[in-house]
Amino acid sequence: MTLTLPAQKHLQSFLIEGGRPLSGSVRASGNKNGVLPVLAACVLTSEPVHLRNVPRIRDVATMLALLEDIGAEFEWTGSNEVRIDASPVHKTELDEELCRRIRASFLLAGPLLARFGRATVPPPGGDVIGRRRLDPHMHAFAELGVEISLNGRYEMRTSGLRGKHVFLDEPSVMATENAVMAAVLAEGETVIGNAACEPHVQDLCRFLVSLGAEIEGIESNVLRVSGVRELRGGEWRIAPEHIEVGSFIGMAAVTGGDITITDLAPQDLYPIVPAFERLGVRVEVGESSVRIPPGQELVIQDDLGGAIPKIEDGPWPQFPADLTSIALTVATQAQGTILIFEKMFESRLFFVDKLVSMGARIILCDPHRAVVTGKAHLYAQRMSSPDIRAGMAMLIAALCAEGTSTIGEAYQIDKGYERIDERLRALGARIERTEQ
Repeated sequence: MTLTLPAQKHLQSFLIEGGRPLSGSVRASGNKNGVLPVLAACVLTSEPVHLRNVPRIRDVATMLALLEDIGAEFEWTGSNEVRIDASPVHKTELDEELCRRIRASFLLAGPLLARFGRATVPPPGGDVIGRRRLDPHMHAFAELGVEISLNGRYEMRTSGLRGKHVFLDEPSVMATENAVMAAVLAEGETVIGNAACEPHVQDLCRFLVSLGAEIEGIESNVLRVSGVRELRGGEWRIAPEHIEVGSFIGMAAVTGGDITITDLAPQDLYPIVPAFERLGVRVEVGESSVRIPPGQELVIQDDLGGAIPKIEDGPWPQFPADLTSIALTVATQAQGTILIFEKMFESRLFFVDKLVSMGARIILCDPHRAVVTGKAHLYAQRMSSPDIRAGMAMLIAALCAEGTSTIGEAYQIDKGYERIDERLRALGARIERTEQ
């Protein structure tokens, strides 16, 4: 199936009229950071794979275009279902322009090396939120027997992957995923220490096991992979997106709405709900849903002795870095003072000037720390989205601001949130997509 991919910088904006409580029910989409490695992993087998609960977002479209470019065939069999046949894959060099659009393009390195013994990958793109090292990927590949040459692109070759004890110098999600995908077809056992264990890493591992891989230690930071000769095809349902769930919790809280989010995994919210509760948000967690009751007066919960509390992110199971921007925005609408400590990316907080222009009371202490004092009355502004999560944070601010805000570079939000304008309108928001 040929995929028509919209231009990366398609000039669209969101117009948001603020001040309207949201209410209703919304289903959690499939995990953005979970579906991309699963799509890449389809290259590991020459048999078809049928994926369900696939979010129709921009990054998925780009990954499918990359797969198609190297010879794979795909077909949308439902609104959120896609069938991948990687048996015709014949090309191991990735398209430079497509790689610029998505950081997850580098996830094809591991599968290509495992199946074909070679991969040529241009530098990946993605959100500009600070330095995002590829060193852990290179170290893991080298330990498994890959020769690497850097000449404006990553040229990798191996005469055969061999299991090894690999210790990642940081618990990188993508490096863990690449190492696992390479190791499942390597000779012998691979032990990956200091591995990432985010929900989407777990989902990838369970998907690979369903295809015949042998992986132990899922949910932990030590993975043991016993290589097998080949993987079979199969079916898999992408796990729900816990970052999107956190985003909807934030929307409901700042608008005083009554939202129920369904079809989610409560265990993925264990580090998320306490952070929102620190901001005074009451969240009712059910077996496969959460509800944010209406009309809440948000009051930040001080630490013992009246000390200023903080929300800090980190590798799983700490608070997810992708929700730091959302938590910061919610804090502007809560009575009290809190420190937001972004430990992982030094440019993640560089959007706060947009919130300050709306009336937020924020002191940016340095690239990693911001002090927020609320509650602030926000006023509509014209803004531009620098990345997925900052764009969503600004959208949440616009939903509770007085007046009509404009958020440019709508494609940034589209990269990670499926049909967000349509789904918000169903909850009562006044939001329109327009040409800039």
